[in-house]
Amino acid sequence: MQGTILIVDAIATNRISLKVKLAASYKVIQAEDIAQAMAALRKCPPDLVICALSLPQGGAADLCRLLRQQYPSLEVPMLAIGSRDRADSRLAALEAGVSDVLLKPLDDTLLLGRSRSLIRARNAAEEWQMRDGTTRALGLAEPAADFTPQSHCVLIHEDGARLLGWASRLRPRLRAKLSLARPKDAIREFPPEGPPDAFILALPAEQGAATTACRLISDLRANAHTRHAGVLVVQLAPDTALAAMALDLGADDLMTDGFDPAEMTLRLQALLRRKRMADQLRATVRTGLKAAVFDPLTGLHNRRYAMPHLRRIAERGQQTGRPFAVMLADLDHFKQINDQYGHTAGDAVLVQTAQRLRDNLRGMDLVARIGGEEFLIVMPGTTLAEAEVAAARLCADIAEHPFKVASHARPLRVTISIGLAVGPAAADTRALSVETLLSEADRALYSAKTMGRNQVTLGRPAA
Repeated sequence: MQGTILIVDAIATNRISLKVKLAASYKVIQAEDIAQAMAALRKCPPDLVICALSLPQGGAADLCRLLRQQYPSLEVPMLAIGSRDRADSRLAALEAGVSDVLLKPLDDTLLLGRSRSLIRARNAAEEWQMRDGTTRALGLAEPAADFTPQSHCVLIHEDGARLLGWASRLRPRLRAKLSLARPKDAIREFPPEGPPDAFILALPAEQGAATTACRLISDLRANAHTRHAGVLVVQLAPDTALAAMALDLGADDLMTDGFDPAEMTLRLQALLRRKRMADQLRATVRTGLKAAVFDPLTGLHNRRYAMPHLRRIAERGQQTGRPFAVMLADLDHFKQINDQYGHTAGDAVLVQTAQRLRDNLRGMDLVARIGGEEFLIVMPGTTLAEAEVAAARLCADIAEHPFKVASHARPLRVTISIGLAVGPAAADTRALSVETLLSEADRALYSAKTMGRNQVTLGRPAA
């Protein structure tokens, strides 16, 4: 299961219909009104709430406000379901903090795409919050800056005249710098203050051109300077399949009914607010007294940081049923490198190994140097199959690309062995401690070494 969704609707047939659409991929729980919804949220916060725009004693906006008041630290995204004739209620819901309002009749493709996008964003934010929590628990967080610089948004479309019209109607509402760009110019040399905070990509009305324009989303996410920027996609012609594709490619938000200045302002304000929070979390992790929690040679986290963070991942996995992977990786015959070529060459190999490990893993994954040539890797939200693929990729990258060492003319060939263990999923009845998982991974690493090195071995529970 990818997560838990709470459906809130007073009409039983509506709840049943939504459950049928979602149950194949998500655990679904239900509530009839705001009181039942709050009780469910207190008991076990879901990954997403889908709420009727109107309920007998309020609606999605009221539930969202109540949730923010009673649980301000609980970041649960909310989708509202409404009718096209409730435009005022739709804007009120967005203003209250609802992530999006889908209109009836519901399109299954768009519903599932929006659900995936919101849950994925929540999981990513949660991982960064956990990193921040680990840093604060160690007493290494810095105070947040009081000054918030002006945000910068870029409107993207081939029709410059259209963009000028949009910008003139947005500027009185949105306290942000607005720039205009054609798709081919959107990723270019940025001003001294840095890359934009958000991109508003208007898709052409013609389907083929719109599909081509969507490729820019992937380019923005792949670019080191723009991968954390917000992306709002605006459709000038409704196309639910294209909307779902845009979300899956990495768009943060979506307007399916063209340009509306009031709605776009609300969506951009929410998007920019989330980006500022994410930037602050990343900055806290990066700048929190690095010497205490980072290895000075490789720049990776050290054991002091890695162990409490692994415990937090394990606790969250036991609470949510989401699996996670633990790897212990050790360079093969590393002592021979130091003895034969010198410690400077050994250091160069360690630095390059650390970079390769980072490059082959996700941003939310933890890579730490916990010994001389030993590395700990923690991958939250990762199944056994996914972990095995990742570990094999790491082994191949180390073995297939020789290491360049300044003190030695010929590149050095190095291999790595990896022991792998996976934290229990919801269906697993084992209550594994962090120590037990590390022991499994350590035994698997020893097995990989004894079976010839340069391979991945899966840990098994001790008898």
